[in-house]
Amino acid sequence: MAEFALAHIGINAENEAEARKAAELFGTLFGFPVKDGNSSLFAGSGIEVMKTPYLGKNGHIAIGTPDVAAAQAELEARGFSFRADSAKFLPDGTLNAIYLEQEICGFAVHLVGRKA
Repeated sequence: MAEFALAHIGINAENEAEARKAAELFGTLFGFPVKDGNSSLFAGSGIEVMKTPYLGKNGHIAIGTPDVAAAQAELEARGFSFRADSAKFLPDGTLNAIYLEQEICGFAVHLVGRKA
């Protein structure tokens, strides 16, 4: 069986200003460092605030796994489906992230690569 662990929670903000405000609030509340990225801001390593709404009505839940392709195959064998258009690959061609078709309570769910 594949190994799975919560990687981070993604929150959809309406715009960059709202995203920055939310990330900075998490930083102030809990002492998390805020890191600005291209499409999101992270508060610590566990909270990602999207600068514009992305997949999921409310946001997304990232589940880390050491081998995304193997985890995807295992979940597909159990009847789950994935959005091929969401696949992200490392420079060497290794699958590093992919979203499930289904949302859970308004959250998209994606697998993301992480070191074991």
